[in-house]
Amino acid sequence: MERLVRQAGYGGDEPLVVGLQRHREPPIFHVQGLTPGTPVYAASLSKQMTAALIALLAREGVLDVDGPLSGHLPELPAWAGGVTPRHLLHHLAALPPDSLLDAVLTGDRTTQGVLRALTGFADLPGVPGTAYAYSNAGYVCLAAAAERAAGRPLPELARDRLFAPLSMRGTRFWPGPAPAPPGAAPLSPRHPAPLSLGDGGVWSTAADLLRWGQALNADELGVSELLHTPGRLADGTRTDYAWGVGLRSHAGHRVHRHGGGWPGLRAQHARLPDLGWSIVLLATADDTERHIELVRLVLDEVTAAAAGTCP
Repeated sequence: MERLVRQAGYGGDEPLVVGLQRHREPPIFHVQGLTPGTPVYAASLSKQMTAALIALLAREGVLDVDGPLSGHLPELPAWAGGVTPRHLLHHLAALPPDSLLDAVLTGDRTTQGVLRALTGFADLPGVPGTAYAYSNAGYVCLAAAAERAAGRPLPELARDRLFAPLSMRGTRFWPGPAPAPPGAAPLSPRHPAPLSLGDGGVWSTAADLLRWGQALNADELGVSELLHTPGRLADGTRTDYAWGVGLRSHAGHRVHRHGGGWPGLRAQHARLPDLGWSIVLLATADDTERHIELVRLVLDEVTAAAAGTCP
């Protein structure tokens, strides 16, 4: 693991933790300045947890993913009547670009701040279902819809439905008001983590994220098939984004992965369900794309081992 970290370009003094686990075997970690139990901002890796909550509520008939978003968020403009949670899950809702929303948030990066910003757009820039456009705001809407459908705050809902059952004791959705939960690896004071939930908001550990990956590989929540269902445009065209996870391949094996980023933070989570592997990378002083190369190198190693071609 150390060889791969250096090959990807990370120095020995850069804080990061890389974890690797197959099935329920003991995990392997490479640590620099962090530990496998250090809570770190998970950024967009949170979308997997948000999507899993939506899947559980949908399975139980509490939330209709094909119903109008306006049924849960009536304060949004009329366009919410033509947007569904399924559109939001697959980034097909044609919401205003995040860059436009950021311009009007005026520093209020909370769930309520994002919803208020959305109410300022009387029309959508496109037609829902016709094009893929990654949207953080869409996952904020999903989290708010989950809260209202379940009648419970999202941090409490996620604790009871996801994190406690999977023994992810170091993981939580954090709504503030402090910029980080107690004991977490701090981000730069100039760039505190946003307090919106759904698009981000999860603070987790490398050990817990490996546990999350194995739970999805083994379908412990009973919704893995749904979570890995690709999105489809209105004309039937398949996309490579499922429910909070990207659908990829590597050396002929399925890969489910997602990244996360914030100033001074890079995160990656990847799984090879056919081989039972889960991979996580958290770097707390990184603004580069080296994390992508490092995960690729790890994927090379584990798929070569499976093929019996490791050097």
